[in-house]
Order: sequence, then structure tokens, then C-alpha cells
Amino acid sequence: MKTGAKTRNLFPSQLAALVLASVIGIPALAQQAQPAGAPQNTPPSAAQQPSPEASPSATNTPKEGFWGRLNPWATKKWVNKRTDPLKDRLNELDELNAKNTRDIQDVDSRAQAGIHKAQSTADAASQMATIAGTQAQQAGSTAQGAASHVDQINGTVAGLDRYHQINELEVTFHGGQPLLSEDARSQLDSLAAGLSGHQGYILEMEAHSPAAGSAGIQNSERLAEAVKRYLVTEHQIPVYRLHSVALGNMQSVDQTAQAAGTGEQDTKPARVKTSSVRIRLMENSLAAQGSAPPHGVASSNGAERP
Repeated sequence: MKTGAKTRNLFPSQLAALVLASVIGIPALAQQAQPAGAPQNTPPSAAQQPSPEASPSATNTPKEGFWGRLNPWATKKWVNKRTDPLKDRLNELDELNAKNTRDIQDVDSRAQAGIHKAQSTADAASQMATIAGTQAQQAGSTAQGAASHVDQINGTVAGLDRYHQINELEVTFHGGQPLLSEDARSQLDSLAAGLSGHQGYILEMEAHSPAAGSAGIQNSERLAEAVKRYLVTEHQIPVYRLHSVALGNMQSVDQTAQAAGTGEQDTKPARVKTSSVRIRLMENSLAAQGSAPPHGVASSNGAERP
């Protein structure tokens, strides 16, 4: 009796569980009941194909079943079919990213090469500018040296014609005869001794005679010739260093200048009373450089030379 009562109490609950399991299992059995040879994704017929105006999302939207888009009993082939488009898209994105990376690297390498080339060109230009600046400075120094040398040469050329009187003496003659006395010879010997080894000098001679007119000029010329002959023959003074002028009874050059300075040029000049030859030792300081100075004669500044 107790066993039958217990069976009657469990039957309704067991019956409810059996009904619930049947409801859940029927759709799954229906999905797996498709024939093995039939394709799972049969292409739709022309009537069932979507129109060109239909949106891609509507065409690619999978049909929802009892479990919606999620199929708890999905096979590997079904999952691959759903994930292959995503994998293809991801592969395309990877390839695109790789291509962009390669392009960026190529652009960067070319930019670095361009920067390096520009830097090399700038360094070369800077080096050339430095060399050009150095050469310009050297050229400027050379030009300054050349200008100084030219100025020095111009000064030398201009100074070659400048002579200064450093000594003067007067040789007298007795009776107007062109004969040198012992005193006159001694004066000329002393002058010639001081010129030994000396360069850059000339001897200016002014010969005077008390005679008037051409007679005085001829007589004074003979006196000058007597002095030059003695210096050339006895002391080997070069002829080109001897310059003479016969003035007769005219005043000497310095006497005329003194008269002009005192305003007495209108007065009657004094007559020459003595036959004489005035000798001036003229020196060119540039031509005399490096040579022995004249001994016992006054320098151009008035000081006595040893």
C-alpha cells in the first residue's frame, strides 16, 4: 500500500521533467536530422536572392534559429565559416600596417640621407668659406706689403736725385795762371783722402776769374780743368763725379741767392778779385748707404764725420 502511494506521488514530477526535456531536445534533433548529402548553405534561388538595392548588412545577416545567432552545438566548420572573413580582414590590415611601416622606414631613410648630404654640403661650404677668408687675409697682407714696397721704391727713386752739401773748400790761384800751388795741392789731397771707399757723392766746381768778358770765362775754365785733372790723375776720382762751370767774374750761385734774400739784387755786384775754384762735396744719402763715410768732412746735418 505504501509503495503504491509513493509511486503515485512521484509520477507527476517525473512527468513534468520528461515533458521539459522533450521540449528542449526536439529543436536540436530537428537541426541534426538534415540529410548528410544535403549542403548546409544552399544558395538561394533567383526569387529568394536579395535585390541590388538591399543593404549588405541585410544580405550577410545569418538566419537566426531557435538559439539565435549562438549555436551551442556549432561544428568547427561552421565556426571557421563565420570567422574566416574576420581572419581575411585582419590579414589585410596586417599587410597594410606592414606596408605603411615599410613606407615610413623608406621615407625616414631617404630623409636621413638627405639631411646627411645637406650637412656634408654645408660643412664643405663652411670649410671653403674659411679657406677663402684665409686666402683673402693673405692677399690683403700681400697687397699691403706690395703697397709698402712700392712706396719705398718711389721714395728711393725720388731720393736718388737729392744731394746734400756736406763740405766746401776754395782753391786759389796766383796771377791767374792754371798752376796749383802747394797749398792748393794739400787741400785737394785732403779732400780726396776723405772720399776713399765712399759712394754716392759728386763734386761741384765753380771757377772764377777777375778778367771780364770771354777772357774771364776762358781763364776760369782753364782753372777748373786744372783741378779736375789733378783729382783724376793723382787720386783716381771718377770723371762722372766731377761737374764744373766757368763763371768768369760773375758771382757764385750762393752769393746770388744771398743777395736775393737781402733784397740787394738791384745793386751793382762786387767784382771777383781772385782767381779761384770753389768745390762743394754733395752726397746722396740713399746712394751712399752701405759705403764708408767721407773721412774728416762734415755730414749733411752739419756734424763732423770721423
